[in-house]
Amino acid sequence: MASKSVAKEASEIMLASEMIRLGARLQVLQAETSLSYDRLARLYREVKGCSPPKGMLPFSVDWFMTWLPNIHSSVFHSIYQFMDTRSPAKKSHALVEAYRLYLEQASTGRADEPFGEPVLSFTRAWMLIRFFDSNMVQLSYCERCKGGFVAHAHDPQKGFVCAICRPPPRAGKTRAHAAASTKAAGSAKALLDKEVVAGLTAGKTRRPAKSPTLPVMAEPSPA
Repeated sequence: MASKSVAKEASEIMLASEMIRLGARLQVLQAETSLSYDRLARLYREVKGCSPPKGMLPFSVDWFMTWLPNIHSSVFHSIYQFMDTRSPAKKSHALVEAYRLYLEQASTGRADEPFGEPVLSFTRAWMLIRFFDSNMVQLSYCERCKGGFVAHAHDPQKGFVCAICRPPPRAGKTRAHAAASTKAAGSAKALLDKEVVAGLTAGKTRRPAKSPTLPVMAEPSPA
């Protein structure tokens, strides 16, 4: 029985740890490393502090075609293509590095919620790469902005318009956006009420200025 390389095993453990921190499921770790299920489950508990989630992986090509997921998926795939072809990182390592860069870009401009859940999870990003390798999806180029976007395989390229150039009518009106708007309105109302109460309190504690006393004129006596 050939002994396994200690250096290779250590490299796989480091790779699996990075994937777990980014949100990878156990099935993804099994596919990308040669570590046993028991070792991966133990490693997951050490890194995350809880047992790995159970259940099947999300397997839906249509999810990547909806408005916001399509934009985020297209951004991630562009980063992955660059990392895989023009950097020393390849395959799994390119996936990790590309997802890190995607998280940095996705959090830009979200000062109110910088650590919120990303639209594209690590597991869905991994599935997207598998869909491209299986020729289930393709890149279609928008005739307006010329950008490459994820689309169904064998969709016609002519006349394609991306989700950014032609957003749906309810684009951006998600439940999270509505909840954030309600929260902001509530905060503004609470701040306004606080200022009003403070103004009223200051008005009550301030003593009114004394009005000047006018001299009383004596009535003239009748002649």
